[in-house]
Amino acid sequence: MRRIGIKEVEDIALGASLLGAGGGGDPYYGKLMAMGAIKENGPVELISPDEVPDDAVIMPIAMMGAPTVLCEKGTGGNEYREIYEMMSKYLGKKVYAVMPMEAGGVNSMLPIAAAARLGLPMVDCDGMGRAFPELQMVTFTIGGVSATPMALTDEKGNSAIFNTITNKWTEELARAVTMSCGGSVTVSLYIMDGATMKAYGVKDIVTRSEKLGRAIRSVKEHPEMTPEEAFLLASEGYRLFKGKISDVLRETNGAFNLGRVVLDGIGEYKGRRAEVSFQNENLAAVVDGEIMGTVPDLICMVDTETFVPVTTEALKYGKRVLVVGLKCYEMWRTEAGLELVCPRYFGVDTDYIPIEERVKGGDR
Repeated sequence: MRRIGIKEVEDIALGASLLGAGGGGDPYYGKLMAMGAIKENGPVELISPDEVPDDAVIMPIAMMGAPTVLCEKGTGGNEYREIYEMMSKYLGKKVYAVMPMEAGGVNSMLPIAAAARLGLPMVDCDGMGRAFPELQMVTFTIGGVSATPMALTDEKGNSAIFNTITNKWTEELARAVTMSCGGSVTVSLYIMDGATMKAYGVKDIVTRSEKLGRAIRSVKEHPEMTPEEAFLLASEGYRLFKGKISDVLRETNGAFNLGRVVLDGIGEYKGRRAEVSFQNENLAAVVDGEIMGTVPDLICMVDTETFVPVTTEALKYGKRVLVVGLKCYEMWRTEAGLELVCPRYFGVDTDYIPIEERVKGGDR
């Protein structure tokens, strides 16, 4: 067990925004929520999965909807308590701890805010190791865990508990309610015991996010290598492209941010062109017509000078970015994992090929 304070939140938010693969919402907004909760209630206890009793009740907390909507609509401040009381009453059990469901800007921060306001510890574990757009896309689905009972509430006080026959049905029904509530809501789902969390969760994800954030801040402090080399080393990423954004097509549809960004090459990539498509998160990177990386591996864009991750809603004409590919969590590469998040599910017309094979041992 260790404590998460303001300094740790800064690094976690920065690192998690990289693992968000362009999605997960604006980390600045989520960071303010977490910092505000810590300032009012004190630091949060972060516990490792191994510290959790097998029979303990774990309550994941997340935001559902389009991240761009959340940045404008905000939250009312009472959602965490409402969710907690709804689930405790429904289950008839005491909740032991909260946990994040994904690594990404907002959803890496909301569980910290919830833990601070509820006085509960947070588990260093999630269900993705990155961010995905649909709620059935978690490692717990692979383990046969039901997304329901799922509690949902909005900033106005509307709330509901879902019980569905499959996790895909949970996504369909909850998405419809989310749209009716203005495009973003707070949810708790995949309520599970400690044993299940240990078996199927992505462990130490908060710690990894913190380390990545710290590394990004210090990329210019390594005289023996360039900042780009330091970033690629710390992130274990593959360089896919470097370019200036020449076009961005974006729309909000069905509580998703959808679109693509076109990049004209700079530096060693001058004269070449790349395109990155996204559905909340980046889905695929194509360079001169050749696919260089796809989901479930992480396609990330970072500023060429600061190496701060650039989310899909922050893409704008003229910005210079480095496109990087990161390996996904191994469970996503299994047959069961690819049934949930293969490229074709997202409309990308290709079979999944691991990023390290796509780039043929390319730049690190």
